[in-house]
Amino acid sequence: MQLVTEDNVTELAEARWGTARDPRTAEVLTALVRHLHAFAREVRLTEAEWMAAVQWLTRTGQISDEKREEFILASDVVGLSMLVVQMNHRFDEAATPATVLGPFHIDGSPELEYGADMSDGLPGTPLYVHGTVRDLDGKLVGGAVLDVWQADTDGAYEAQLDVDEARLRAKYTTREDGAYCVRTIAPLGYGIPLDGPVGELIGRTDISPNRPAHVHFLINVPGYEPLITHLFREGAPYLDSDVVFGTKQELVVAFTEHEPGPTPDGGESAVPFLTAEYDFVLQPKA
Repeated sequence: MQLVTEDNVTELAEARWGTARDPRTAEVLTALVRHLHAFAREVRLTEAEWMAAVQWLTRTGQISDEKREEFILASDVVGLSMLVVQMNHRFDEAATPATVLGPFHIDGSPELEYGADMSDGLPGTPLYVHGTVRDLDGKLVGGAVLDVWQADTDGAYEAQLDVDEARLRAKYTTREDGAYCVRTIAPLGYGIPLDGPVGELIGRTDISPNRPAHVHFLINVPGYEPLITHLFREGAPYLDSDVVFGTKQELVVAFTEHEPGPTPDGGESAVPFLTAEYDFVLQPKA
């Protein structure tokens, strides 16, 4: 008969999960068991606390759907997402740094032409984000696909709204000269959703739930490492206290004000607008 005690249960559980047939699975699961048990011992976890954690995880799964990833949000706010990004994307210091994906990316965004408006008449100050995509040697990269998404002026993403059409998200492809131009509206800072289990935990702390104003980019090009990143507005509130730890100095850009007139896509604006210029630098695959 196997006699389980407080002293030997960790060793027994590690051995059991170490039977996983895939070596990496065995490595990950035995380490998970070891660290979970160590955590429970360190804090002297009570049965009531254990049950509260189980119920919290259950609610986190229940509120998640094809548009809302509450588990990603949970990972973001404890810094785990950025830790994993940093460990897995050790780019050259000259390359554009990666940051978190966030919980609101939606696959299948519509493809738009150079300078086309992904805000589609939504209220806000017009913003043109433009520049080039190039590699570490300065070679301009044509045909790069930029998957772009952002929140509206109320701080809401399409994934948080009951809408049937793409909203403030699109895919742009660089021209042969590596140039891109995204037309949208200026993003505002916003608070992460507080109506779920993650918000419940945040509410028990002095943590600010806010993110600085930003636009998301996911760039895929054959032969290069995929790049998931943001561009943050220079001078925006919360740059020093981003709740998901995603801010990096290299990703902070000036939003320049312009009077009505010529725009970066070669057109004309009848109203004042903003521009943000940024050259993405991609890391070649090893």
